[in-house]
Amino acid sequence: MIDSVITFVLSNFTLSFLVLGLVTAGVSIKLCDEDVSSTIVFDRLCSHFVLFSIGFSFLYNFIMHVFFPEMAAEFIGWKPSPFQLEVGYASLGFSVVGFMGFKNKHLRLAAIVGPAFFLWGAASGHIYQIVVNKNMASGNAGIILYTDILLPLIGFFFNHKSKS
Repeated sequence: MIDSVITFVLSNFTLSFLVLGLVTAGVSIKLCDEDVSSTIVFDRLCSHFVLFSIGFSFLYNFIMHVFFPEMAAEFIGWKPSPFQLEVGYASLGFSVVGFMGFKNKHLRLAAIVGPAFFLWGAASGHIYQIVVNKNMASGNAGIILYTDILLPLIGFFFNHKSKS
């Protein structure tokens, strides 16, 4: 049972980090000393989204593609490729901006925009692989596909509402 939960959490890291960010934002809002307005709520949601869904999630992606390329490729249903290093180091760059954007409101949009285009491009690649090559691996056609599409939308929404 525990093995299954750990496997699910690590295999669906984008969802796991989203949930963790929402939980920590909720705790942060609950512990807030000031009167909680919708602006404060969305500011906390956005900052924790950037920290977890960008910072930690892309750090995890960096680690998997650079240090465990065979495992990452198998999860996606591909063969290992030298391009995984490029994906890994791009992920590291996104991660660093995500960590910086946690406390810096001016960096949050930038922390969302770059990964948004990366994720939407990845989603289009996943869809292509599903249609053309019938690649139904969980790292291609599972939760990762849905979060590739939805995470940027969530980030843009939180960022927009935190400025309202």
